Amino acid sequence: MVACRRATPARTKREDEAVAIRDWGKAVREFLYGMTSYEFEQHALDLRASTETIFMLVTFGDMLGVPILPPYYGLRLLPYVVPQIAGWKRRVLRERELGDDHEHDLHGV
Repeated sequence: MVACRRATPARTKREDEAVAIRDWGKAVREFLYGMTSYEFEQHALDLRASTETIFMLVTFGDMLGVPILPPYYGLRLLPYVVPQIAGWKRRVLRERELGDDHEHDLHGV
């Protein structure tokens, strides 16, 4: 028994032009996004990650030997942050060079 394949209809010239315009519009949108918003988004993600790291250090620092808050508050928050603990430990205990935390962009130049 031979499998029957459905033939794909050939696109018309008008459809090809519509696809080309749509692809060109997508490229322009991505270019403008990269020019205007990408750096802000990355900076916001970096700030969120550093704030989250500080919060985890303050609440669960006793896991690393840095007791800051009494364990009672950490235990109350523990069910909400269990999925993030492994990644947080990896980020905090990672070996770093002296200039790793600073951006090396030439802002304003």
